[in-house]
Amino acid sequence: MKQGLSLRVSQHLALTPQLQQSIRLLQLSTLELSQEVEQMLDDNPFLERLTEEAPREEFGLEAADAPVPRDEREDGTDYAATASASSTSSSSDTAVAEADAPATESVDAEPDWDGDGTVEFSPDDSEWGGDAPARNNSSSQDDDERADATELARSQESLQAHLHRQALSLRLTPEDSAALRFLIESLNDDGYLEDSLPALASALAGDDNDEFDELIHHFQVALGLLQSLDPLGVGARDLGECLAIQLRAGADADDSDEEDQVRKVALAICKQPMDLLAKRDFKRLAVLTRSNEDLVRQASQLIARLEPKPGRRFVDVERHVIVPDVIVTRSGRGSNIKFRVQLNPDVMPRLRVHDIYAGALKSHKGEGSQALSQRLQEARWFIKNIQQRFDTILRVSNAIVERQKNFFIHGELAMRPLVLREIADELGLHESTISRVTTAKYMSTPFGTVELKYFFGSALGTETGGNASSTAVRALIKQFVGSENVKKPLSDSQISDMLKEQGIECARRTVAKYREALRIAPANLRKAL
Repeated sequence: MKQGLSLRVSQHLALTPQLQQSIRLLQLSTLELSQEVEQMLDDNPFLERLTEEAPREEFGLEAADAPVPRDEREDGTDYAATASASSTSSSSDTAVAEADAPATESVDAEPDWDGDGTVEFSPDDSEWGGDAPARNNSSSQDDDERADATELARSQESLQAHLHRQALSLRLTPEDSAALRFLIESLNDDGYLEDSLPALASALAGDDNDEFDELIHHFQVALGLLQSLDPLGVGARDLGECLAIQLRAGADADDSDEEDQVRKVALAICKQPMDLLAKRDFKRLAVLTRSNEDLVRQASQLIARLEPKPGRRFVDVERHVIVPDVIVTRSGRGSNIKFRVQLNPDVMPRLRVHDIYAGALKSHKGEGSQALSQRLQEARWFIKNIQQRFDTILRVSNAIVERQKNFFIHGELAMRPLVLREIADELGLHESTISRVTTAKYMSTPFGTVELKYFFGSALGTETGGNASSTAVRALIKQFVGSENVKKPLSDSQISDMLKEQGIECARRTVAKYREALRIAPANLRKAL
């Protein structure tokens, strides 16, 4: 074998640090982006949040100034001093996720598609900071009228705090009061006492038998007091005990004999395995409770009205707060219906380069200036990548609204099949970019706030040779179940036959999969009591 040297020219994609940051910012949710911005504001002195009171110096680098001249840049690369919605394009190495992505189209333009629905968008330049004044969202009166969902969630009282407040009105010995406080702090989020009293006492007393017996006594007294507090059922060790506590508390002296009998049967059912009640095995329950099947059915109806999780309303709901990234508004009627797609200004960080620090660095070159120049460059790239993130979200949202405009007019039954590749091919992006954009990003629509991925669904064949969206099929299944005879619920096979009558080819197993995804119980569990 003979050795030799040869030259080969090839092209390959290099993920620069700036491109990696752009990809990472694109896949972040609104909350994660907010945390990332706060972290960057703390770490980078050249980055600041744009406010009306922000200082401005004539010699400084303004937020919306033109890019730094080539002879003043460190590496000959153009950098944006701020994220501006009017910037129209970017080179391939600053694309959102792939080097093969085309230049970003200008968002100043207002595309107008022919058809029943028109999609418009015109983001305000002031959203990205710059010389434009800070947006005044609303007057002080509007601010008072509009409640902040996040603040409301944070102000919610916890279950433990609610119980401790009630315990203050009880006249207890110091030992019983301490035992009650200990049990309250031992409750889980649903209000159940998962650990047994001996286990709790053993953890405190250790090997001291006398102290163990004393703790058991105080815990038993405290448990009785705890189960008498609001909400009813708190402090129960299992579901049966929780339901029994509520049944006993709901007893009334004015109840008729029949109501008393039904309540007694319900209490007897609570002592049996709960899976029998879940399966609605009324015959088996009638035998175990020594009553007739009719009373068992009435008792089951009574149990169904109880709360199986007493601590449900005290659970911290802040994690359930969803802030839409895109807002779609509808205007016009009939054939003149138009939809306006715009970014939510409340989730758009308004950042700029700190002009005083940047101007000082430009005027004074000395020791450490190279490291500071790198931090200045990072600040510029961070702002530009945030701009790219929102520009890409806006482009994808407009493409979705254009393709799913029937949904915005008629609802989910009018949803058409859509896959990521269709949007990717239309915008010249990669499917992975569309996947990142549509994950954990939400759109406010006339039919509620939904995730962008909600608009994508596989296709099912129809008798006419067309395709039906799986989302529309799920909505149709939900409609069938909602209008069924509760005494004779529809089986999966019957729903499949009904879909075939509508011209949609959907197998029974597919119906079962969609039904489970919709969290709809099977026919035997949906049967009316």
